[in-house]
Amino acid sequence: MHVTRSLFDEVMVPNYNPASMVPVRGLGSRVWDQDGNEFIDFAGGIAVNALGHCHPELVKALTEQANKLWHLSNVFTNEPALRLAKKLTEHTFAERAYFANSGAEANEAALKLARRYALEKFGEHKQQIIAFNQGFHGRTFFTVTVGGQAAYSDGFGPKPGAIDHCAYNDLAAFEALISDNTCAVMMEPLQGEGGIISPTPEFIKGVRELCSKHNALLIFDEVQSGVGRTGHLYAYMGVGVTPDILTSAKSLGGGFPIGAMLTTTEIASHLKPGTHGSTYGGNPLACAVAERTFDIVNDPAVLEGVKRKEQLFRDTLATINNKHKVFSEIRGKGMLLGCALNEDFAGQSRAFLDASTAQQLMCLVAGANVVRFAPSLIIPDEDIAEGLVRFEKAIASVVAAK
Repeated sequence: MHVTRSLFDEVMVPNYNPASMVPVRGLGSRVWDQDGNEFIDFAGGIAVNALGHCHPELVKALTEQANKLWHLSNVFTNEPALRLAKKLTEHTFAERAYFANSGAEANEAALKLARRYALEKFGEHKQQIIAFNQGFHGRTFFTVTVGGQAAYSDGFGPKPGAIDHCAYNDLAAFEALISDNTCAVMMEPLQGEGGIISPTPEFIKGVRELCSKHNALLIFDEVQSGVGRTGHLYAYMGVGVTPDILTSAKSLGGGFPIGAMLTTTEIASHLKPGTHGSTYGGNPLACAVAERTFDIVNDPAVLEGVKRKEQLFRDTLATINNKHKVFSEIRGKGMLLGCALNEDFAGQSRAFLDASTAQQLMCLVAGANVVRFAPSLIIPDEDIAEGLVRFEKAIASVVAAK
């Protein structure tokens, strides 16, 4: 069958609007389309391809497991899942792991666990969940309602209740909202979809202190910020605040779908057999690839490399911006960076994305005012340099068309 982009419009539900080119092959931080055009990948599958495309160690791990065992269901456990859980708990605050297929499912599990924990430990009055404006926690109805972007949750009927939102980085507003009726607070330690917004040290530490004061569980959504993305294994390690529950996905599988919820033994004990589950959660193929990804990323040299590469991006982007004057600031940390557009180019992030694609550079947006980069954690310096050359050409074309 001859496949073209037009086939998408014939057979797919129209909730996406993909680019006109169709990628067919990737290697490292380079991708080729059906016509053989070579793209540099600054998107990373939305912060998923932590080690680029077709990393030989991940291909090996997948191939080896594919010749052993594909799927069992959770009537049984399996070796890759147990090895991965052991490594995740050894290298984080957590003592217990739960596996799912995606970040949304990991967040769904975290929210259900928090509600169950509060109900059993404190009673039915303790049910409020607090999250933050512009947050993003997935597309299930529970997680999209907890996410602080009403445009994603409106139009689907009655929403789950007892969920409140306040401004990110506004500790006074948060303190006014939290109470002994709060069962959990869900936040990203670095907001991704909402515009690549970092928390102030005072805010994130204040949230932790107020959660402890009111016996509310603090849930860190590290779906996008975790597994080396910020130059730390998990972002919480760089802000001096430890959550009660942490969710992970995206980079965890290096491109293979997997999600994880991590927590303590005491909190985990409230998800007894039958209270929650996932048919594919802990799948041997996914866990084998994730284990190898974790081993490679959890290396001081790789994590330090992320911080060095961040500076390379920042230095070159500053030079570009001195010339073209399109950004108000460069936000983010590690290999999760946002180029915030200034007033002259407000609302035009999609134009910069489209212009980048035309220059054979793959990037992302984070709302209407931020161009987002989330490349491989090990992207070669020469690919960063060449990608930014292409990005500057894209910027020049947008500026010229203004």
